[in-house]
Amino acid sequence: MTAPTRAMRGHGGWALPLRILQDGGLLIVLIVLLAMITGHVQPRFYSRLNMLNMLREAAYLAIVSLGQMLVMIAGGFDLSVGVVSALASVVAASLMAMLYAGGGDVTVTMILWPVLAALAAGAAVGLANGFCVSVLDLSPFMTTLAMTSVVAGGTLYYTQGIPIYGLPERFGEIFGRGSFLHVPASVIVALVFLALICLVQRMTPLGRHIYAVGSNARIAALSGVRPVPILMLVYGAAGLLAACMGLLVTARIGSGQASIGASLVIESISAAVIGGVPLRGGSGRAERVVLAAIFLTVVSNSMNLLRIDSKLQTLVQGSVVIIAIALERAFARRRQS
Repeated sequence: MTAPTRAMRGHGGWALPLRILQDGGLLIVLIVLLAMITGHVQPRFYSRLNMLNMLREAAYLAIVSLGQMLVMIAGGFDLSVGVVSALASVVAASLMAMLYAGGGDVTVTMILWPVLAALAAGAAVGLANGFCVSVLDLSPFMTTLAMTSVVAGGTLYYTQGIPIYGLPERFGEIFGRGSFLHVPASVIVALVFLALICLVQRMTPLGRHIYAVGSNARIAALSGVRPVPILMLVYGAAGLLAACMGLLVTARIGSGQASIGASLVIESISAAVIGGVPLRGGSGRAERVVLAAIFLTVVSNSMNLLRIDSKLQTLVQGSVVIIAIALERAFARRRQS
């Protein structure tokens, strides 16, 4: 009898419900219950405007959390995702304002090149993190923390804390307020990234190699997997996804700001952990992380609609993370037994 079969028989009639809960069913139940309770107390929760706002916010968090998930599966952390989003915002806004300063019609070049430059800047920061972690064998925590200080200092020095305006209106119309079949552009971007990462995780050797490095890098190396390019890749992807999120937020608010993404680190790690990515790495699924991002967005939106004090909101969010970590450890011990 296989180990999974023994485990399921050990739980008797609860085997299937437990399996569903571990596979994301618990998050769906919590989202539905929270939506029902909030909608009952505050009917504005079900308004079209609020639903669209929640979809956009969930998409922003999901994009960054998917990158954080890849790093955590490989056994690391990325504390620089927030400042990378701000860096992308400042780079794109500065270049767009420069190209658009002359006025006239908006061309593809005015939007395309600044977007590519911002994505390249985000990927470069991620690759630098990956190089320090994989080649120089530095601590992921200290490396990305130091990178946070460097990037934040550079963007704040450049902007002096002043938002950068003068962006083409077309940029905001397409990526900020635009939609396709009534689906916001940010949601479409998040779904594309979700589909690509699910494909990589399930159907490519690269996905298996990422899991292998996170489970045990030394054993993975002995099996023929090269940890250095894998780590470089996941950190680069995290930087790219964080930059993409910064671009989408910039398009929505119509300016480049060095303060974008201030809370992204804790939120993205929370979404990954609540979505089932263990702190030790080696496992995790993209769709569960997206569900967790939706759950956190609904929690935040509900507290705002119910006019809960911002200090209490911080307390609730921290408590949710602690409970999620405790549940993750409990499920891990159950699987081992």
